[in-house]
Amino acid sequence: MLQLQSSGNYINENKKKKRTKSIILSIIALFFTVIVLIAGILYFYFNKNIGAFDSKNQENITVEIPIGSSTAHIGKELEEKGIINSGQFFKLYTRVKGEGDFQAGIYELSPSMKLSEIIAALKEGKLFKKPELVLTIPEGFNVPQIAGLISENTGYKKEEIINKMTEEAYLKELQSKYKNIPDDIYKEGLYYPLEGFLFPATYEFDKKKPELTEMIDKMVEQSSDVIAKYEKDFKKSGYSMFEMITLASLIEEESQRDEDRQKISGVFYNRLEKDMKLDSDPTVKYARKDFDVQVLYEHLEVDSPYNTYRYKGIPIGPIASPGEKSIKAALQPEKMDELFFYARPNGEVIYTKTLQEHNAVYKKYRDEWKVWQEQQ
Repeated sequence: MLQLQSSGNYINENKKKKRTKSIILSIIALFFTVIVLIAGILYFYFNKNIGAFDSKNQENITVEIPIGSSTAHIGKELEEKGIINSGQFFKLYTRVKGEGDFQAGIYELSPSMKLSEIIAALKEGKLFKKPELVLTIPEGFNVPQIAGLISENTGYKKEEIINKMTEEAYLKELQSKYKNIPDDIYKEGLYYPLEGFLFPATYEFDKKKPELTEMIDKMVEQSSDVIAKYEKDFKKSGYSMFEMITLASLIEEESQRDEDRQKISGVFYNRLEKDMKLDSDPTVKYARKDFDVQVLYEHLEVDSPYNTYRYKGIPIGPIASPGEKSIKAALQPEKMDELFFYARPNGEVIYTKTLQEHNAVYKKYRDEWKVWQEQQ
């Protein structure tokens, strides 16, 4: 009996081993099946995206690539125009392949083009269509100046342009398209809702007189894209995004040289921390809607929430269109000990720690601005 029992145990153990081996082999087979299936899906996805979106459709579609566009932005534009299958794949593919240096401009591209052909065209400037209108918005321009520039180049009336920029239904439409346009633009007392959000850059159009909304949209979109790059910095600043764009507009107006932007920002932060008024001349000009005159003592008392000589803190809203360097300076100020600065017409900025020192600098150089204004 003992011998038979021992033999039975041996047989059962043998069966268990065979069953275990069978399960392991099944798992391995399933694993390789899944791997093959995933590889097949990836192969199909890869080939679908590197091939033509629609090989039978040879229609030329106009695509504009703005200056400074990221691969994510370009991919999104190509996908929305129906030229490629996936903007996300375009971004990943160009990153893995090390493709870049795409040339800004207006292109005629076709859904029948393979991804490699599209990339080559964007890198080499092939199939480039010369723009009918090139519009450059300088850094520091405000809404009336931008509207005047658009008017000069397109024939639209300046009042018509400003009215469109302040139309509430259109502003709501812009907010639905571009996430970085805050509700602060509806603040009571603001002169122009889109002030500070019409990004200064060069824009190209394939018509001599594009739709007003097309031109405004491009500026707002570019502003939203630049703001998105500094999302973490905005959150760390301790201020709202609208306040930081406002501060950036002051920095833009106060600085003539790049090396001074972060220093001026540092002085502004020092004054804010000490609950001092910012005392920025450009805010007085903006409050008075008189942008070219020299600020005199009698101008400083203008009663406006824009006037930083009268009211403490960051003013009610932006006073100009800040460029990216000024936005960065507002978010990343240089550590400064000084509380005052004085800008000379030649671009030099003199920084001082006390009001007495500042007044001495002012008295020494104030006549330069009178001479400068007479020469303009």
